Amino acid sequence: MSAIIDKPVRQQQVFNVPNQLTALRLLLSIVLFALIAFEYYLSSTIVFLLAASTDWLDGYWARKYGQVTNLGRILDPFVDKIIICGTFIFLVDAPNSGVQAWMAVVIVGRELLVTALRSYLEGEGADFSASMSGKLKMAVQCVAAIICLYALYHDSAHPGSPRPEELEWAVRIGVWAAVALTLYSGAAYVHRAILLFKR
Repeated sequence: MSAIIDKPVRQQQVFNVPNQLTALRLLLSIVLFALIAFEYYLSSTIVFLLAASTDWLDGYWARKYGQVTNLGRILDPFVDKIIICGTFIFLVDAPNSGVQAWMAVVIVGRELLVTALRSYLEGEGADFSASMSGKLKMAVQCVAAIICLYALYHDSAHPGSPRPEELEWAVRIGVWAAVALTLYSGAAYVHRAILLFKR
């Protein structure tokens, strides 16, 4: 009898609000990539902003109402990586986006490395949760992606017109800052992993 009662309770815990928001963000990522591919850059910017806001909201909700689940701990960073890595990969193919192929490789490579380290170390019982450098990296990557998408929208809305100098500089600074923080946070995670390995 208790097993019958516990089953819907467990389902309710798994399909709670934070996990529903994470699932919504995964669907938004598919919409986002399609919009970028078809060069709907204003819509892409809006969808990216919406996806980024749900990322903040699901984390806040999970902590505030004690709805942190194992599924959420796995799914949330996975979806974050899909959105960020996918966006930068699609931006490589967009004309004058400011994102070069090697930059996308750095971003994707860092995410794969940290994911592999986290999977192994947490499997061994170590704490390898997100650090401040990782959170800052994510925030700067989001800002850089938004600036790039908006710049592409500006270009499409004003064909033949030069991009404003301040917008061009914003793209350059945003992209390079994202790459720099990606490398820094990756190095910080590797150093942290080495210390845990020594223990």
